[in-house]
This record gives sequence, C-alpha cells and structure tokens, in this order.
Amino acid sequence: MSYSHADKIAGGAAGAPAAGGTPPIDPALYWRDDVRRILTARDIAALYRVLRDAGITQREIARRTEQSQSEVSEILKGRRVLAYDVLVRIAAGLGISRELMGLSYGENGAYGGEARVAEPPEEVDEGMLRRDLLAAGSVALVGVPVLGKLLSSSTGAGEMGLPSQVGTADVAEITNTTEQLRSAARARGGQARAVSAAAIEYGRLTQIPAAEPVAARLGSALAELNTLAGWCCYDSGLHRRARWHYRQAMDLAAQVGDDFRVIGAVQHAAIIDREHGMPDDALKLYQLAQVKLLKAPGDDPRVSALSAWLDVQSASALVLLDQPEKARSELSRALDGRGHLSDAFERADMDHLHALVHLHLGHLDIAESFATSSVRGWGQGERRDGVLGDITLAVIHVRAGEPRGLQLAHHVVTGVTKLNSVRARQQLEPLAAALEARSSSSDARQLARMARQVATTRV
Repeated sequence: MSYSHADKIAGGAAGAPAAGGTPPIDPALYWRDDVRRILTARDIAALYRVLRDAGITQREIARRTEQSQSEVSEILKGRRVLAYDVLVRIAAGLGISRELMGLSYGENGAYGGEARVAEPPEEVDEGMLRRDLLAAGSVALVGVPVLGKLLSSSTGAGEMGLPSQVGTADVAEITNTTEQLRSAARARGGQARAVSAAAIEYGRLTQIPAAEPVAARLGSALAELNTLAGWCCYDSGLHRRARWHYRQAMDLAAQVGDDFRVIGAVQHAAIIDREHGMPDDALKLYQLAQVKLLKAPGDDPRVSALSAWLDVQSASALVLLDQPEKARSELSRALDGRGHLSDAFERADMDHLHALVHLHLGHLDIAESFATSSVRGWGQGERRDGVLGDITLAVIHVRAGEPRGLQLAHHVVTGVTKLNSVRARQQLEPLAAALEARSSSSDARQLARMARQVATTRV
C-alpha cells in the first residue's frame, strides 16, 4: 500500500472526485428529507451509513473528515460525536452546510424557525486560556483565583493536528515509542491502554502523504506497534481488542510488502487460539506462515530465526492435539535454529516454550533444564515473562514432589500479584492443580487456594 495520496487529499471538498474511482458526493443528497432529519439530530453514524450506501467508502469518509478509519468504524458502531469542533470538521470535510447541522448561529440559518439551533459555544482565545490557567494555578496553590479568571466550563484539549507530510523523523518517533512501551510491558505486564492508544493515534499518519520509501517504513513501524498492542491487550485479558490490533498489523505489513512482520503478527495472533482451546486453528496459522517464509530470501538471517519460532510454536500446538511424535520433530528443528535468535530475551522465551512442551510430554527433567535456562535468560529486568518461567519451574518441582516446589510456588504466587498481567494470573491455574494433587500437604493446599484466588482476582 502506498500512503502517498496527496492527490486524494487535494480533492477534499464535496463534489470533487477522489482518486481510485470513489464517486463525488452529490450536494443534493444532504437535502433529502431523511438525511435532513439525520443532520438535524447530528446522528453521524446514520450519516456515514447514508454515505456508504451512496458509494463513499469508509476510507474516503476518514480522509475527508481527517479521522482514522478506526474512528469512523467506532462511530458506525454507535459512538456519539458531541464535540463542536469535530462536528464542524466533519461538516466541512463532507461539504455539508453548517446550518443543516445546527452549527450556524446567524438569523439566516437553513431551518429558520423549523428547528431549534444549538447555542454557540463561547469563543475562547489564547488570552482567555492563559488567564484561565493562571487562575487555576492560584486556586491550586492558595485556594482562590487571585490571578486571572476561571472559564465557566472546560474547553477541551483540542484536536491533535497532523503534519503536512510524513518524514523519517515521524517513523523514528514511532519506533522509539514502541521500544519504550515494550520495555514497560516486559517489566510489568499489561500496558494495554497506553500501547493501544499509541497505535491508534499514530495510525492517523497513514492519512497524509509520504514518499514511497518513508511510506514503506511507516507501514512496517505501525505493524510492529500494532503487534505489540495486540500482545499487551491479550496480556491484559482484552482478547477481542488484541485480535483487532493483530489484524491491523497484518494489513499494514502486507500493504507495504513486509512479509516478516506479517508472519510476526500471525504467530502472535495464533497464541490466543492455542491457549484458549483451539490449537488446531493455531497450527494452521503456523503452517501457513511457514509456507510464506519459504518465499523469503534464504540469505536473510531473519528467516532462520522466524522458522525456529514457528517450529516451537507448532510443537506447542501439536502436543495439545495429542501428536507427541510430530511435536518432538518440531522441537528438534527449533533447537537447530535457536542459535539464530538475536538476543538473550528471545532465547529465554523459546526455552520457556520448550519447557512447556516437555512438561506436557511428561519429560520433567528436560522441562526443568529448559525452564531454568529461561529464568536465567530473562533475568531481573523482564519480570513479566520471567514470572511465567518461574511458574513453569514451580509446576515442575511440585509435580516431581520435590521439597523446593512449595517454596518456588509461594515465590511465584507473590510475584504475580505485583504485575498487571491477566495472562500471568491465568497461568497460575496449572500450578494450583499441581499443588492440589499433593493432597497430603496442608501447606500445598493452602498455596493452591492462594494461587486460585490470585488467578481470579481482577487486575
């Protein structure tokens, strides 16, 4: 996909034909009786549905109104638009007379006495805002507005403007923001609100022009950010929103031909199916991703690393489908590719998956070795994933009946309470089951109750 569509933006007024075959908006449409009622009520969702019926695409509506496609989609699903400045922008972008929406305050309004026109908002200039801030500061400091004059109501923060063109600095900003958010998510888990909001806000940049090389980098950077948003939403228990972000990541990466990020988004999305009773669907996605990977340049080092990830992910799905021999075969191939992983965190993550598969196969000694390696690899800086490794290690020791198992179990139950990760809490269920199996131990039974309580406590 090319984000270089200055020609489309230049034709923003109603009646101007847009590139790509989108028909112009006939101004007479807004004077139909049914549409006039919609405009009077400022029912923007109904207005957008009328425009779609007239052949105006959702993308074109977003372009004309300076909204993201996700914002248009949310409005179509029922989100109300109440802000005066947004309503004015929508009217201007779609070529709707302000009078038709009750946004004009002169006596020549289109409805005259036919409909009541809303009161105009108070005009607020920069001087009034400055005095309001001075007054608010004095109230906060001494309790009375001794400086300036407080405004009677909030004016809102205003719309976040978009640049006239996307450049390399914008892409670098997205990349840096993604890494900062990733670090916070790895340390504490969760972070869905921050990362999802960032992905949606930065996604608005696709509405404005960019040179082809920059557009490609922008698409890849946004795909990476949306993949992280999907991961954080899933970690926060927001499965539907996670799937939405993964879909965004796949679309963005595919549109700029970034096959590696397409595969990365796919393998992350498949985890939801694998961990929630649909390993067959997850396996299909892994297999399709492997087919896609075969078409990538063989000398690219990312091919071997991604192939290893898909092998171990496939093994984790196959073992849940009671296909142990195939799972072992996939694990063997994954080990061959482990050396191509770029950093200690990735190796620790893969070791944890190996531990989980071997634990399911009943190979406790092998599982213990991989789990220990994963915990060491994560260290203290990646506590969210490190705790997952701790949980697996505790399950292994408890199932083996080792005395250290109860100590490890208490450690991880306490550790999970310090995280914002719903997924980590849910991973305590296997530990609780292992502890309950040691029915002769009152300490084990008490720890099992603690684990289940934490597992079901909302973050």
